[in-house]
Amino acid sequence: MAKFKRIIGIVTDSIGIGEAPDAAKYNDTGADTLGHIGAHFNGALHLPNWQRLGLGNIARDTPIQGVEPIDAPIGYFGKMYEISAGKDSMDGHWEMMGLPVTEPLGFFPNGFPDVLIKQLEDFSGRQVIVNLPYSGTEVIEKYGEEQLKTGALIVYTSGDSVLQIAANTAVIPLAELYKICEYARSITTDQPYRIGRVIARPFVGDSAATFTRTSDRHDYALMPNAPTDLDRLQAAGVATYGIGKINDIFSGQGLDDGVHTTSNVDGMNQTIEAVKSDRDGFIFTNLVDFDAMYGHRRNAQGDGEALMTFDRQLGELLDVMRPDDLLMITSDHGNDPGFTGTDHTREYVPMVVYSKQLPGNGDLGVMSPFSDMGATILDNFGVTGNGVGHSFLAKLK
Repeated sequence: MAKFKRIIGIVTDSIGIGEAPDAAKYNDTGADTLGHIGAHFNGALHLPNWQRLGLGNIARDTPIQGVEPIDAPIGYFGKMYEISAGKDSMDGHWEMMGLPVTEPLGFFPNGFPDVLIKQLEDFSGRQVIVNLPYSGTEVIEKYGEEQLKTGALIVYTSGDSVLQIAANTAVIPLAELYKICEYARSITTDQPYRIGRVIARPFVGDSAATFTRTSDRHDYALMPNAPTDLDRLQAAGVATYGIGKINDIFSGQGLDDGVHTTSNVDGMNQTIEAVKSDRDGFIFTNLVDFDAMYGHRRNAQGDGEALMTFDRQLGELLDVMRPDDLLMITSDHGNDPGFTGTDHTREYVPMVVYSKQLPGNGDLGVMSPFSDMGATILDNFGVTGNGVGHSFLAKLK
C-alpha cells in the first residue's frame, strides 16, 4: 500500500541554489541563483512558506538573505546535483524521472549549419534571418519589424541545445509556426544535429516598442529514448498528470493527461485545483516563468518578485493538501540573474519535501543524481525502477 496516495512534484524552473561540483566544466563557477536574488533584494526577499518548509536550512556557505535557516522546519530539505551531460530543462526533467542524458546534445553557439537553414527555408517557403545566439526578447526587438515587412522566420539559439523560431502571428499564423517547428523537430532528432528542443516563440505587436511574446510557446522535445519513471508509474496503474510544459518535455510519453498553462500563477492555480480534486497518483508541475521571463533576461528583481508570488500561492497549496499527500519542490537547473551571459547555470537544485502526516525537520543532505526524486516516487507506489537513483522515502519519518 502506498505511504502517500498522492505525490505533488513542483519544478521551480531554473531556481538553483549554488554552483554544482562540476560548475567549472560549464564556465559557471560562482553561479548561485537563489543567493544572488537574495543579495539583490538585500534582505527584502520574503518566502515565509518555503522557508518554514526548510529552504533556508539547505546547507550552503552563506545564508540566502531574507531566507535564513530557522529552528525546526516543518519539512525535509536537501539539495541535488545532476549527472546529465548538459544543463537544459529536458536533461533535468528526464533525469528526475530516471533517465539521465549521457550523450551530449547538439550545441550550435555560432548558429546552425547552412544545410539545415536551407531545409527550413525550402519547407516553409520563407527566408530565415538571424541564425545566431540571442536573448528571445532582444531578438524580436531587433528583428521583429524586419519580419513584419518580409515574412521571414527569426531563427536563433542560446547556450542550450535549442533551435528557436520566433514569429509574429500577424504575418505567420500560429498553426503555420507550429507546422514549421514540427518539421524542424523531425530533421534535428538524430545526428549530426540531435537538438534537445525546438521551440515555437510566437509574439504580437506592430513595432519594436510593442512586441510581446505570447503564452502560446510550444516546446518540441526529443522523445525519451528509453522508459522513464512516468512510463513505469503509468504501466503500474498510477495516474500521472502534467501541468505546464511537462507534456512538452516528455512529448506526452508516460502522461495520462495534463494541462497547458499561461504563467507561473496559472500553473500554481492549476496545481491547487488538481490537489483540491479527487485526483490521486502523481501530479507533476513546471513553473517556467522563472527561467523564460527572468533568468534568461538576467532580471533579478522580476525573479525575486515571481518567487514571492509563488510563495504566497504555496501557502494556498499547503492549506488544501490532504494528510496523505506528499509535496516535493525542486528545480531542473540554475539560471542565475546575477551571472554573466543569458544562459542556464550548472548548479545544485533545492529539494524540499512536506506532508501533513510527517514531523518534518529532517536534513536529506546532498543527493545525486536527480533520479533520486523519481526513485522515491516509485518506492512510495511500490513500483520497480531501473536502478538509477536512490529512494529517500525511508528518511521521511
